[in-house]
Amino acid sequence: MTYSGFRLIKEALTGHKGWKAAWRDPEPQPHYDFVIVGGGGHGLATAHYLAKVYRKSSIAVLEKGWIGGGNVGRNTTIIRANYLLPGNEPFYEHSLRLWEGLEQDLNYNAMVSQRGIMNLIHTDAQRDAFRRRGNSMILHGSDAELLDREEVRREAPFLNFDHVRFPIKGALMHRRGGTVRHDAVAWGYARSADRHGVDIVQNCEVTGFRIENGKMRGVETSRGYIGAGKVGVAVAGSSSKVMSYAGMRLPIESHVLQAFVSEGLKPVLPGVITFGAGHFYVSQSDKGGLVFGGDIDGYNSYAQRGNLPVVEDVCEGGMALMPMIGRARLLRMWGGIMDMSMDGSPIIDRTPVDGLYFNGGWCYGGFKATPASGMVFAHLLANDRPHDTATAYRFDRFEKGLMIDERGAGAQPNLH
Repeated sequence: MTYSGFRLIKEALTGHKGWKAAWRDPEPQPHYDFVIVGGGGHGLATAHYLAKVYRKSSIAVLEKGWIGGGNVGRNTTIIRANYLLPGNEPFYEHSLRLWEGLEQDLNYNAMVSQRGIMNLIHTDAQRDAFRRRGNSMILHGSDAELLDREEVRREAPFLNFDHVRFPIKGALMHRRGGTVRHDAVAWGYARSADRHGVDIVQNCEVTGFRIENGKMRGVETSRGYIGAGKVGVAVAGSSSKVMSYAGMRLPIESHVLQAFVSEGLKPVLPGVITFGAGHFYVSQSDKGGLVFGGDIDGYNSYAQRGNLPVVEDVCEGGMALMPMIGRARLLRMWGGIMDMSMDGSPIIDRTPVDGLYFNGGWCYGGFKATPASGMVFAHLLANDRPHDTATAYRFDRFEKGLMIDERGAGAQPNLH
């Protein structure tokens, strides 16, 4: 079924009785050419591009829970390409361009809203760093503007400019950034992958790999053994656990990242705003709620919930930035499991096991990378060589000293 305005009118006039399920609920087959472990945004995007762009068939996506129940539905919905380093900026610009054509590609309303991202500047050194970042963005084909204090005041007059601990001196503006409805991304990719013949198998947890003479033969699951020609793992915070089934120890730690939403308010935020003197970022949803987040929790965990010290820290950042939100009530909070790599950048690479491929280590960048991650992982699975925009995301970069240390924080995951 193709979605369109005409279809919507027809269904409205006929009692909405003609809508079909967005995707099938098939039983797993005994064997597939490609098995994608993980039915989140990255896994579903991989299956979509593998089938549509690279014309592969016999593909399955195995999800231990339900579609949209993991990190793809547990984030703050922000998309952007405002990175600095050569290993990252081309990749995220590629992702942003895919976001811009996503709804037409999927025939699905993902609510892509390029409302802009404003990274606030509070010190002279920060201005120099953001000027360098903006120049790098422009050189790689993205957009960037350096705003002075008065230009920021015109864009966001509600911010706290006077008599503050962290004066606002300007901002780096990335107007093509914005937000996307996160669960709609999962639904859209799932529907499109299904339309191209991909089997999406929910409630199917991978419990082991069957490896013979160094070659992948298939996966053991809670619904039985499934043979596979190639297996791609894209399971975010569960990466270390799943890859341990193949005897691999990853350079990754799992931490919880909390997100929050306030009660619905009248329109106040024009786009996404980040606090330069602390880790706080905020946007406003179409329903009026302020959606915001901050640092990961400092301890390792596989739980999709956080703790109160981080709640306090994030709310303090929000109050320092715009005290007007102090009277708004916090409606709810949730947590996603972040797979924090040692340098803050992802890994998309083959493994020592023939036929086993890995996609993970996304840290804070997972949701915004969804389209490009799926595209380059599908390219790797189809061609056994990295995509041009992902050549730096190799396992051996840690061995060779070629880290992509985007934040300059060093090899401690809770610092980036």
